[in-house]
Amino acid sequence: MKRILFAASECVPFIKTGGLADVVGSLPKDFDKEKYDVRVVLPKYSCMKEKWKNMMEYVNHFHMYFSGYDRYVGIMHCEYEGIQFYFIDNEYYFNGFAPYDGDPKWNIEKFAFFSKAVLSILPVIDFRPDLIHCHDWQTGLIPVYLDHFRFMGEYYRGIATVMTIHNLKFQGVYDTKTVQGITGLPDYYFVPDKMEAYNCANLLKGGIVYADKVTTVSCTYAEEIKTPFYGENLDGLMNARSNDLWGIVNGLDYTDYNPEIDTRIVKNFNIGNFRKNKVANKLALQEQLGLVQDQHTMMIGMVSRLTDQKGFDLVEYVMDELCQDAVQIVVLGTGEAKYENMFRHFAWKYAGKVSANIFYSDELSRRIYASSDAFLMPSLFEPCGLSQLMSLRYGTLPIVRETGGLKDTVEPYNEFEKTGTGFSFKNYNAHEMLNTVRYAERVYYDHKKDWNKMVERAMAADFSWKTSANKYQELYTSLIGE
Repeated sequence: MKRILFAASECVPFIKTGGLADVVGSLPKDFDKEKYDVRVVLPKYSCMKEKWKNMMEYVNHFHMYFSGYDRYVGIMHCEYEGIQFYFIDNEYYFNGFAPYDGDPKWNIEKFAFFSKAVLSILPVIDFRPDLIHCHDWQTGLIPVYLDHFRFMGEYYRGIATVMTIHNLKFQGVYDTKTVQGITGLPDYYFVPDKMEAYNCANLLKGGIVYADKVTTVSCTYAEEIKTPFYGENLDGLMNARSNDLWGIVNGLDYTDYNPEIDTRIVKNFNIGNFRKNKVANKLALQEQLGLVQDQHTMMIGMVSRLTDQKGFDLVEYVMDELCQDAVQIVVLGTGEAKYENMFRHFAWKYAGKVSANIFYSDELSRRIYASSDAFLMPSLFEPCGLSQLMSLRYGTLPIVRETGGLKDTVEPYNEFEKTGTGFSFKNYNAHEMLNTVRYAERVYYDHKKDWNKMVERAMAADFSWKTSANKYQELYTSLIGE
């Protein structure tokens, strides 16, 4: 049996700020248990809910020399849904109100400590992995420290590493001299073909350089990050490592996101009865949000961070035009003040037609996925995206820009061949987006039979984690064999 260790800064259900937590919490459950023993290691944050902290049991502790001090490293453990979880305990580093602080230097030091501690606990917990799967810049130093540790003892030789980039925009960059002082790594690592980039130390770059394989969360994004526009100043490195770069699309937890049993929605439905039952959710949501109650009006949902990356500058540009159409628009999320206020303004101007919910609620998000007819996601870039997978699952047709995971998961409607699971547009252009929305409106109102067939295909699409896990198993096999 092959031993795999996932190392990450967050993981559902213990701690979550974004999609990374969903991946780390869901993926390990779908590996072949006969072939793989997959475990997860995380920081033990003080801000975790007491419910989770109470589940943990003390394993051991020791002191590790780090950043000029002997630091306490506590090891806690729990089993959850059949997966073994380890938590690295150190109140000095993990005592904040959130996993990430506003101080970049402190974040670098905290996760450098975590990376070194991950390797240091292995002999203590008696789990020597064949492969360590590192996620995002917070664990970028693990492959670097592993390279360093290999010189110090036989134990660490032969451990393979995979580095997964969830979003290349976040890299863990800081002044080289400071990072060298924090990490204690020799000069050898702080040169341009290793951890240095543009006169700064870059933790993610270190992970990409030293990992045996590099993955990112969709095939299209793997190609995009080799170009200057998407490459975030690392496109040269991504091209250099292109033979070791895999794009594996993220999955969705199909047991959690299931319209047939979801308790958060008003009326459950499936691929066989959505024509009758899905509309009950729409009418209930219209009543809940103060929209005009009409089951025939096309409802467009948006559940997102309200930022430029998510394409809201395009929405802002044509929002007044869009509101002239026979549609209702439901928005849920927080973000940049200009977009929050823009949606509030249109909810006031078009009362009964636009609903702006400037907060976040898991229950309301499920109701929007279950109630809407279409889901608008015009992202500037989107490494994978989970919202379009959720909308497909709930029979809400995505309208997306062809980028990253959106391009890989949404098949555009072809009216001649009667294929597709949604609608898409290519260029980052507000009126190209508006034309695509209006094309979707025409299909919805004038070709309802075609629309419903598309909903059937969307709900039948399989983006469960099982599919992704099979791809990762293929990747692991290429490094450590069967």
